[in-house]
Amino acid sequence: MATTNRAQVLNRLQKAVRKAYKQAPLQTDRPVMEHLLYACLLEDAHHQAAEDALAAVTDAFFDWNEVRVTTIGELAEMMPMLPDPQSAARRLRETLQSVFESVYSFDLEPYRKLNLGHASKKLERLKGTTFFTVGYVVQMALGGHTIPLSRGTLAALKIAGVITDKEAERGVVPGLERAVPKSKGVEFATILHQLGADFFANPYDTSVHAVLMEISPDCKSDLPKKLTKRQKEAIERKRQKEEEAVAKAAADKKAAAEKAEAAKKAATKKAAAKKPVDEKKSSPKSADKKSATKKATKSAAKRSVAAKSSGTKKKTASKSSSKTTKKPATSKGKKATTKKSRRSVARGAPRKPR
Repeated sequence: MATTNRAQVLNRLQKAVRKAYKQAPLQTDRPVMEHLLYACLLEDAHHQAAEDALAAVTDAFFDWNEVRVTTIGELAEMMPMLPDPQSAARRLRETLQSVFESVYSFDLEPYRKLNLGHASKKLERLKGTTFFTVGYVVQMALGGHTIPLSRGTLAALKIAGVITDKEAERGVVPGLERAVPKSKGVEFATILHQLGADFFANPYDTSVHAVLMEISPDCKSDLPKKLTKRQKEAIERKRQKEEEAVAKAAADKKAAAEKAEAAKKAATKKAAAKKPVDEKKSSPKSADKKSATKKATKSAAKRSVAAKSSGTKKKTASKSSSKTTKKPATSKGKKATTKKSRRSVARGAPRKPR
C-alpha cells in the first residue's frame, strides 16, 4: 500500500471509529502488574466486562499466588461475562506463572525505571503475553505512545484493507502511531478497541460492517457473511465426519496396540512354558555328565591309590633286596675271619704228640 493511500485509510479509520464509538472510562492509577493482568482480561472484550471479571477474580482469591495455582477451568467459570473466558483465563494464569518464575514475586514496578524498548522486550518474553497486553502496559503503565491491538481489531482492519495478512500476523498497523497524536492515543485506543470487541463478539453485525465499509467501501465482498441453515448443516455434517474419522483412526490405533501387546504377552507366556520342558530334557544329559565326571574322578582316585601302593611295594622290595644282598657279604667276612683265626692258631699253638 502506498504511503499516501495508507495515510488516507488511517484518516478514514479515525473518523469512522470516532463517529461510531465514544471513549470508555479507564482506571489509570493501577500498579504495573495489575495493568498487565487487566489487559489479559480486556483483550477481545469490552472494558466494563473486563472490569467485572477482574473484580470477580480479586474478590474470590486471597492473592495473586492463589490465582496462579488455580486451574484454567475454574478461572474461566468465574468470568462468564467475557466473550472467550477460556483464553482469558489461560492468559491470566500463564502470565502470573511467568512473572513469578522471572522475579519470584508479583511486583513489576521496577519496569517503570527502564527505557521503553527494554521494558517492552521483557514483557514480550513473559509467557501468556500478546501484542495487545504488551501494548496496553506500555501505553497505560509506562507512558509510551502505542496503540494496543487485539485479535478482533486486527481481523477487522485486515478485512477493511488497512493492513495485510503479514502485518496482521505481526500485530502491527504501520503508521498508526504517527497518524494519531500521543495526546489522543489513549482515547483513540479505547475507541478502536470497542470496534475490535464488537467484531470478535459478532463478525456478522451490520453496524460493524457499516463502520468497516466507511473505512474502505471496497471491502463489501470481503465482509463475513452469515451462513444459511443449509450451510450450517453442511458444515456440521462435515465436522461430524471429520470427528468420526479421527475417532475411528484413534480406535484402530488403540486396537492395533492392544493386539500387539496381547501377542507380546502370549509370546512371553509361551517362552516361559517352554523353559521347564527344556530343563527336563537337559536334566538327563546333565545327570550323564555328572555320572561321567564321578566315574572319571573315581577312576583317577583308584589310579592314584594304585600308583601309591605300587610305589610303596617297590620301595619295600628295594629295601628287602638291599638287605638280602648285604647278608651274604657278612657271612663271607665271617668265613674269612674263621679261616684266619684257624691259621693263626695253627701257627702259634704247639702240636699234640701223636
